[in-house]
Amino acid sequence: MLRKFELALESMMFNSRWLLAPFYIGLVGAVFLLLVKFIQEFIHMVPHILDSSESEAILAILTLVDMSLVANLLLIIIFSGYENFVSKIDAAGHEDKPEWMGKVDFSGLKLKLIASIVAISAIELLKGFVNLDKVLNEDQLKWKVAIHITLVVSGVLFALMDRLADSKEGHH
Repeated sequence: MLRKFELALESMMFNSRWLLAPFYIGLVGAVFLLLVKFIQEFIHMVPHILDSSESEAILAILTLVDMSLVANLLLIIIFSGYENFVSKIDAAGHEDKPEWMGKVDFSGLKLKLIASIVAISAIELLKGFVNLDKVLNEDQLKWKVAIHITLVVSGVLFALMDRLADSKEGHH
């Protein structure tokens, strides 16, 4: 009797991983919404590109790059999160399957996530430097630099912790 209860409980807990699927579906929707904003920004940029200054053109392009990095980050989270926590994606025979897909564990996901966040932060910081005379005051720029440095240091510490954990596992 107790064994049947235990098996039922374990089955319920194991199947509860499917509760995460709607989160990943929502993130796919977020990628779509980001695509809409990307197209909107691109369409807005095109007619003004010849009349804009070099810094304005760079800012517009950096905004597109920023959105692209966020979309990449979302896809990494969707694929890796789904495969690590819900179910394997059966795309083995598909010629367009990304090489990393199915190989990124939770530790790798954290590192890819922090690397993407650092890249997005770097783009935002670069946009601040390019547009220095118009948008930012000195305090805002200091905060952007401080946040970026914090993210970089956090990323390095994550990588170091994972490396230390991997080296300890190798010795046992």
